[in-house]
Amino acid sequence: MSHTLKVAAVGLVALAMTACSGNSSSMPTLQHSGTQSIGHTGGSMSQAGIDLSKVHIMRTRNSQGPTSDAPQTLQYFGGPVERTPAIYIVFWGFNVSGSDPSGEQAYMTALFNGLGGSTWLATDKQYYQTKAGVNQKIKNPTGQLKGTWVDSSSVPSSPTDAQIRAEAASAESHFGYNKNANYMVATPHNHNSSGFGTQYCAYHSPTASNGGEISYSNIPYMTDAGGNCGENSVNPGSSGILDGVSIVTGHEEAESQTDPEVGLATAWYNNNYGEIGDICAWQGLGNITISTGKFAMQPLWSNKTSTCTLHTP
Repeated sequence: MSHTLKVAAVGLVALAMTACSGNSSSMPTLQHSGTQSIGHTGGSMSQAGIDLSKVHIMRTRNSQGPTSDAPQTLQYFGGPVERTPAIYIVFWGFNVSGSDPSGEQAYMTALFNGLGGSTWLATDKQYYQTKAGVNQKIKNPTGQLKGTWVDSSSVPSSPTDAQIRAEAASAESHFGYNKNANYMVATPHNHNSSGFGTQYCAYHSPTASNGGEISYSNIPYMTDAGGNCGENSVNPGSSGILDGVSIVTGHEEAESQTDPEVGLATAWYNNNYGEIGDICAWQGLGNITISTGKFAMQPLWSNKTSTCTLHTP
């Protein structure tokens, strides 16, 4: 896609869970005029094969900026949402011995098998798309994970965004086209896109497929980045090795549902602080318990309560 997509202000602004407030700060400002861009600080946002100005990143934990006491509101810019969300995950190259030493495939599968219908994901239900003057809200059904696939084709040592998009299109061909789906591309141990763990932990964006435009997420092998992408950020010791996997992938799924086109028509976004996960990124982290287990998660922004919340009744 040749769009100038907005880059998330993940970590540039963090909100405390208690009333989501903190110290005022001087922040880079995103401008909205149909598409979005951010004034970057600290060097180029481009990496080999990936233009980070054209995808929506979740920043690393160590690149998080100061907190802000400015009021937050997600605005609706007229684009579509994923009203009946579906999730497909391709575990690219996870068939090779040593590709998954931390057990991320099983952990992600368990997370998304139980996340649909949860009070964590229920925060997305207040957001909507407007068609013919009618506000059509996002639903939160159970069973949102519709399929997983281990693609045994060879994975580049450092996949470019074009290669990630091509794999997302392969996943669409494998699973079928669903305009309400997030096609997650998980790459194995030591096969991560350039910039992972230093500038971002994951990202999402739209791309073309055989069926039409789809939302895809680049999910590198999270534990390769250690604490920069959330390891042990909630749970101590060995029990928290996979904390970042659920925090980051949950973040990407919530944002795919509420703003799948990112910088095209744009759905739910805040000009200064980004998407539903960005406003609360790396703040107020905690465990949630769903039918498939206990998982570390970040809160999501709720317009209804003007707070970051881990649970919406």
